[in-house]
Amino acid sequence: MKPIIVTIGVYGFNEQSFFQALQDAQIDTLCDIRARRGVRGAEYAFANSERLQRRLAELRIRYVYLKQLAPLPEVRRLQKQEDKQTKTAKRQRGMLGETFQQAYRQTCLAELDRTRLFRQIGEEARTIALLCVERTPEACHRSLVAEWLGQELGLTVKHILP
Repeated sequence: MKPIIVTIGVYGFNEQSFFQALQDAQIDTLCDIRARRGVRGAEYAFANSERLQRRLAELRIRYVYLKQLAPLPEVRRLQKQEDKQTKTAKRQRGMLGETFQQAYRQTCLAELDRTRLFRQIGEEARTIALLCVERTPEACHRSLVAEWLGQELGLTVKHILP
């Protein structure tokens, strides 16, 4: 049986609703694909790495950090420049810019070794959540990773929204 890929962001959830959404989706493995594993502000402290890992362990959800899926700083700058040009606040962004998408695919996904990736995730993983911070998948690189996994491996992709 092929695993299912689920994406989830932090923004828009509170601690209780975030972990309940993971349980409702029957997530057994959470892959953190953020460059920085912290989120500013007390409201989202539950998503800071150490706290997140403790709570996931209590829920018997495996935690895997996949930093290689985080956008490189120069790729992130491309999105920041586009946001500045369009006068869009990061948390208000509805879509990733085309320049960012192309750069991310070239710098990250083009060289991704799917066999190595799934060894890191673990063969026992059945419902895998890709975690980042943006509220909607279209505004986040996790949608690009999920799309790649769906196309390359024929996996079902679902998105959890707040």
